[in-house]
Amino acid sequence: MEKQIIEYLSKYTVITKELENAITESAFFKNYKKGDILLKEGGFSNECYFILEGCIRSYFLKDGEEKTIEFYTEEQVVTPANYAKSIPSKYYLECIEDTVLNVGNPALEKEMFDKYPQLESLSRVIAEIVIANHQETFTEFKTSTPEERYLYMLKTRPDLMQRASQYQIASYLGMKPESLSRIRKRLMKK
Repeated sequence: MEKQIIEYLSKYTVITKELENAITESAFFKNYKKGDILLKEGGFSNECYFILEGCIRSYFLKDGEEKTIEFYTEEQVVTPANYAKSIPSKYYLECIEDTVLNVGNPALEKEMFDKYPQLESLSRVIAEIVIANHQETFTEFKTSTPEERYLYMLKTRPDLMQRASQYQIASYLGMKPESLSRIRKRLMKK
C-alpha cells in the first residue's frame, strides 16, 4: 500500500529514498466497510484521506433529501472543508464501497512538512491540480444541460456507473432519478 502512495507522489516530483522511507514509516492505513460514515453533518474533522481502494461520497441533507456533492475514488485526496478547524461540517462523508485509506492528521502533516519541506511544496502542487479539476467540473456543470452533464460524467468518470446507485448519480448530476432514466433511454435509442 505504501508503494501506491509513492507511485502517486512520484508523478509530481522525484521521491528520494529518505523521503520514501519517511512516508512509508508515517503511513497509517485504515479499512472501512461499505456504509461507514467518516464524517457527519455537525461533526468536526481532524482527518484527511488518500484513497487506495474504494469510493467515498460526500453529500448533505436538504429538506430531508440527500444531495450528492462529489465522489472520490482511487488516488484522490479527501480533505473535508472543516479539516483542522473548529467549525462543524455541513456535509457527510460515506464509504459507498469497502474502502482502504491512508489517514492523515494536522500533527502528522506538520511533523512531515517541518522535516521534509519538499512535501509541503508537493502538497501545494497537488492542491492546485485538485482545485483546477474541481473548477473545470464546476464550470462544466453550470454551463451544461442535464444530458450534457451525464455525458460528461460518462466521459470523465465512467466507473461511477458501477460504483454508485442511480439515485446517488442523479443527485450528483442535479436531477431526479426519473430524469436520469429518461436521458439514458433516449441516448440508448440514438
